[in-house]
Amino acid sequence: MTDDERAIRTLVDTWMSATRDGDVDAVLRLMADDVIFMVPGQKPFGKREFATSASMRNVRFDGRSDIQELKVLGDWAYLRNYIDLTVTPDGGAPVHRAGYTLTILRKEPDGRWVLMRDANLVTRVES
Repeated sequence: MTDDERAIRTLVDTWMSATRDGDVDAVLRLMADDVIFMVPGQKPFGKREFATSASMRNVRFDGRSDIQELKVLGDWAYLRNYIDLTVTPDGGAPVHRAGYTLTILRKEPDGRWVLMRDANLVTRVES
């Protein structure tokens, strides 16, 4: 495993743990300023919309990430990831969600990898 692959895997682990901890600021630091997210049923949105959404507020996350494929191409990389998580709103019932993401990452001039584009196909799993 290369240093870049290791750094990207660390980014994914950090994203998952920061999400679990409800640390929105830590998650935002893992994104490029021009990040674009694509999710089913919504128009693509960016970092500002992510930061102001309620998706990480007043909820508890528990889940895992399983990187299926990771390819570094110079200062760019992509990864295909399977995410399985349970989201529990404060005072609400848990919701199980799972599915794949396809993510494009960019290496910044300071050497940090950041998420640049993300197509998230994680949907509700009915029991």
